[in-house]
This record gives sequence, structure tokens and C-alpha cells, in this order.
Amino acid sequence: MTLSLNYSLATMRGAVMTGPYQVHIEDFPMPVITNTTDAIVRITTSALCGSDLHRYHGFMGSEPPWALGHEAMGYISDIGSGVSSLEVGQYVIIPDNGAIGHIDMGVGTGPLTGAPFGGANGGLQAEYARVPFADMALIPVPLTAETTNTSIEQDYLTVSDVFATCWIGLTMSGFQAGDTVAIWGAGPVGLLAAYSATIVRAASIGAIPINFMDSDPVQQNLSYEPGGIMRCVDAVGMEAINANGTMQQNIVISQIIDLVALSGGIGQVGVYLAQNNTTLAPYAEQISPHVQFSLSEFFRKGLHYEATTADPEDVAGELVNMISRGAAHPGFVGSASISIEEVPEYYERLSNQEEIKIFIRFP
Repeated sequence: MTLSLNYSLATMRGAVMTGPYQVHIEDFPMPVITNTTDAIVRITTSALCGSDLHRYHGFMGSEPPWALGHEAMGYISDIGSGVSSLEVGQYVIIPDNGAIGHIDMGVGTGPLTGAPFGGANGGLQAEYARVPFADMALIPVPLTAETTNTSIEQDYLTVSDVFATCWIGLTMSGFQAGDTVAIWGAGPVGLLAAYSATIVRAASIGAIPINFMDSDPVQQNLSYEPGGIMRCVDAVGMEAINANGTMQQNIVISQIIDLVALSGGIGQVGVYLAQNNTTLAPYAEQISPHVQFSLSEFFRKGLHYEATTADPEDVAGELVNMISRGAAHPGFVGSASISIEEVPEYYERLSNQEEIKIFIRFP
């Protein structure tokens, strides 16, 4: 395989949303170096994410058009003069949160993440991307043009969001080897959370699927573990539905508190973000910023609850190392590999739960 660094094209192809359920492929101006700390990445693998569906369904977003995508990897095709730790041709992961360009020495200021990709910041379901503060933002991987292939790129791409998110969610729950784990959501984050538990435990423990449409998932779990489950992970988020198929924001946290064992822990990485209605998100105000659950039961059991927007860079070193030495193959969650022109069709398929994780390959 040879590495092409042709950067003379005037436009590139990318996915854009103009309204709920309206995804199109359009020509965009090629990104260029704007600041000395920028890098331009030629994207070779991108993906559709469950979080993208919150925009697709009209619950998140601002004004159209909105460039889509926040997971990608590829190689650097151009760098600014202020980038010191990277070089042209190097393969990198683009984490979904970006970087803010400095170290915050304050106390309790929260995750040090920059503006997420998408919208005016440029989407990653496209052929190229400009990455600000490249030294801090990009995650190098041990690949070359000669050693890369579709499978290994899909493994590494998951570090940009879904693998990192589930790893952090499992960690926040307080998981230790030997603990029982219950995971709400059987999408890529939920599946990878179960997979992460098997890696930590260093032996396959098997995952038992629970269909909440059949009967109460709490009672189904208690039939296996009468004392409750020690660690629980919410990988669903704000569009959770109940057994009637109706959206119910508090259903997951309420069920988790009913199920989790005494002194157990909860890690919540499913997205809960309320906003005002906009053109792209005409249904946003259906999402309440308040979710009710039984505080008395939470207190009685002495539970630990931690939630966050996961920052992939916090765990990237550990996850990249596991993938590079063959100890983890998270790309198995992929159910389809498509071209950029097929993205609108596959947004619909993902929304209809006909796919789990969709990778986009660029030639």
C-alpha cells in the first residue's frame, strides 16, 4: 500500500443534516490550516454513532446545515508550524471531544474538553478534517500505510468514542474483577461495556441478554442474582423507552436502583442533555433536565453513582496498547461497512435498529 498525500482538491464529500431525519451527502470546502497548532487529517475510517441519532430524531442540535460525525481515524496530510509531536503521514485517532489547548490548573472545573466535532466545527463523516490543538487532541496509533487494514482501523476507531466511553462507564461503576455487571442498552457502548468486563476479568464470563419487552428486566436479572447486581452501567441515555415503547427518561435509572446490590455502583455514560427547541431539534423540549428516582432507596443501599461525558484521551493509552498487542478487538461491534454515499440510508437503518455500529470507509 502507498500513502497518497494529494491535497490539491478544492472540495470533499461529507454528511450534513438539514432537519430531523434529513441527512444528505454534499460537497464541502476542503479544510485548511487556520492556526499554527492545527493538523489536517485525511480520514480513512469514520462511523455512525448512537449519539448521532439524538440529532437525527430532532432532540439535539441548533441550526442547519449541521455537519455530522464525531468518530474517525486516518493519517495526517498537513500540519501547522506550531505542531511539534506529529508528522505528515502519521496515523491518528480523532477523539470526539477535541482539545482546549491548555492545561486548566483550577479545582473542580470538570472535563478539559474542547468543542465537539460537528456543525460549524466540521463533521467527521467526511473525507478530511481540521483538528485544532493537534498535539493535545490527536491520538497516535502504531500503524503505517503498509500495515493498516480495514479491521485494525475499525478497532482503533472505537477508541475515539464508544470503546473509551464504555470503559470509563464501567470504571465509574466501581467495577472490579469478580463483580457481577448489568448493562442497560445493547448498542455498541453496551456491548463493549460487557466486552470490557470480560477483559478486566481476564476470562470470558458470558453476557446474558435480557429483553425488557418480555417482562420486568429487574426481576429477570434477580432470577440470576437474587442479591442484586454489584455494578450497573447506563448506556442508553435520554431516549430510553419503557416496555410500552413510550419514551420514559427515568426508566433506566429507576430500574438500576431497584436492581443494584447493597454498596453497589452505577456508571452513567448514556447522553442526558436538555436544550431549547431549534430548527434542527424541534422536539428538544420533550427532554426534561430533571429525572426522578427513589433517593430513599439509593440512600438505603449506600450506592455510588458517577456520570460524565467520557473523554477518550483519559484512557486512550491503555486502550490503544491493548489493541496493538492483540488483547482487544472492539471493532467486532460493527454490523456494516459502507461508503460515504450510503450514509443517509444507513442513518435510517440505525434509527430502525437494523444495525448496531456502522463504519464508513474512504478510499
